[in-house]
Amino acid sequence: MKSNVKKYLLILFTALSFTGCTQESQNKFGRALQNWTGTNGVLEIYAGERLVKRFMHIDKLTTATGTTSGGPRPYRFGYGVLDANLNGTADKGEKKVYFEFSDYSTSYVFFEDPGSK
Repeated sequence: MKSNVKKYLLILFTALSFTGCTQESQNKFGRALQNWTGTNGVLEIYAGERLVKRFMHIDKLTTATGTTSGGPRPYRFGYGVLDANLNGTADKGEKKVYFEFSDYSTSYVFFEDPGSK
């Protein structure tokens, strides 16, 4: 019985702590949880209306931060499999690579791969 009481008190304490957080803190917590549980993201880069690059099996996109300021930088980065032939599958020989792109000048779409569920 004592372990159940401890469990309920821990849940209550966590819930109360979470409700006292700001919206931004809650969003960061949610992103951290999503990153921990993993996603199967796809990033598509466009030049006008034409798809020019696709990265697959991305677990997260990260916003760069300044070395000394700690403030956000105007680009994002991550790791994913480069879909070189743009066929929507990670073929043999297509490897995981590092990528980065500008938030200001890059037309992109990032989404969870619907085929992964």
